[in-house]
Amino acid sequence: MEKPALYGGTPVREKAISYGRQCIEEDDIQAVVDVLRSDYLTCGPMVDALDRKLCEVTGAKYAVAVSNGTAALHIAAMAAGFGPGDEVIVSPITFAASANCVLYCGAKPVFADIKNDTYNIDPACVEKLITPATKGIVAVDFTGQATELDALREIAKKHHLILIEDAAHAMGTKYKGQPVGSIADMTCFSFHPVKTVTSGEGGAVTTNDEALYQKLLLYRSHGITRNQSIMKHPTDAAWYNEQVDLGYNYRITDMQSALLISQLNKLTRFSDRRKEIVNRYDEAFSRMPELIVQKEIPESDTTRHLYILRLDLEKLTCDRKTFFNALAAENVRAQVHYLPVYWHSYYESLGYEKGLCPNAEKLYNEIMSIPLFPAMTDADVEDVIAAVKKLVDYFRK
Repeated sequence: MEKPALYGGTPVREKAISYGRQCIEEDDIQAVVDVLRSDYLTCGPMVDALDRKLCEVTGAKYAVAVSNGTAALHIAAMAAGFGPGDEVIVSPITFAASANCVLYCGAKPVFADIKNDTYNIDPACVEKLITPATKGIVAVDFTGQATELDALREIAKKHHLILIEDAAHAMGTKYKGQPVGSIADMTCFSFHPVKTVTSGEGGAVTTNDEALYQKLLLYRSHGITRNQSIMKHPTDAAWYNEQVDLGYNYRITDMQSALLISQLNKLTRFSDRRKEIVNRYDEAFSRMPELIVQKEIPESDTTRHLYILRLDLEKLTCDRKTFFNALAAENVRAQVHYLPVYWHSYYESLGYEKGLCPNAEKLYNEIMSIPLFPAMTDADVEDVIAAVKKLVDYFRK
């Protein structure tokens, strides 16, 4: 049996590979350079062009690009009208921003457990948590797989709730053939460098509701408008603008917008490559009983942002931390996504306790995200598989 590099053996790879990495090509660089040579670096025509491009890609009627994914969630929560005394149901397996946006508005996040096989929020758990104070649902497309949107939309309609889809992982994913971004009341995206397409930092909210769209536009830019129809003191003075609500400076720049438009033109290629890698991983890891492969619902045509390696610890002699460190020693750098949100010390200080979502807590103790990005070569993919197999063989009971 080959000895892991953690214990003195030879690493599978000479050069380390990260769990995620942006793919920036010459046309992306040129798109940014063109803006740098133009008249506008921000508040210019590329922002409007990006909003239109996002509508084209997602099928949504309206899009509002913002500075990052957290900003997208925040203005969506504001547009939904969440406030003090309201409860909003959220998945616990997500980046903290999915729940923080609820707190930003003075409302209370209520965590619904996930399904043990798909890792997405369980609609049955959502239904059980609804009270007269419930105002909305923030459902996360974890790893890029679309959550069970039909069931969640039905629950939202039945109880008069706003459904926000946190699709930070899911640009390019389709649900029943329809692009994510055109289904929920509002859908939020992130364009961080490890996502499928990137603008460096950046985010967006899409919606089909014009009233929500007008609110999102205001909240993106201080609550200031030139739209005379919503001013209290309209005037025809060319310079005049008016703050009609309290918003934030969540604007995205023209440089970022140009980069993202260029990236979105490659979405199909990036998506196809991610699917190829996921299929190869699934094929290899499904042959190892010590690993559990994430299940996908048939409705989701998934562009996967993360590939989750889940350990069946009852069949291994190591814990997750040891396996994680051993993988790093093989020069395969993983990450863990995510600590259940309510386990963070800040949420602990708010009175949240462990034990709220048993499936989510069990998942957290058994998972890590392994490399997945379009620029991976076939050799890179096989190296990752070889490293995982080497460790599974060594730690097998």
